[in-house]
Amino acid sequence: MGITDDRNDPRLTHGADEPGSTPGMAETYLVLSEAERAQGFVRPLRLSYVHTVCGTVTTMGRAIAETYARNPSFYGATFCVHCQNHRPVGIEGEFVWDGTDIKVGT
Repeated sequence: MGITDDRNDPRLTHGADEPGSTPGMAETYLVLSEAERAQGFVRPLRLSYVHTVCGTVTTMGRAIAETYARNPSFYGATFCVHCQNHRPVGIEGEFVWDGTDIKVGT
């Protein structure tokens, strides 16, 4: 799995997968630039979240976690390692930060 801050990178995928599908992780994920992330976080830096549908904890790479901490609504979906697909985040999303009841993406 790679990361990029280039929104035009052709390896990027977008959005949630269909429930029950198992496309796996994307080849590359979009993150905020290092310069943007270095400006500070508006939320705590958290590395793991729980998929409320299956109960599995997923741990993400630091650049993705820093992107969430800098801009919580940057992503519309995130990956579940058990379900092997991307599902929605946000107020109506399927994930909470590990050890909390706070929705990922809020």
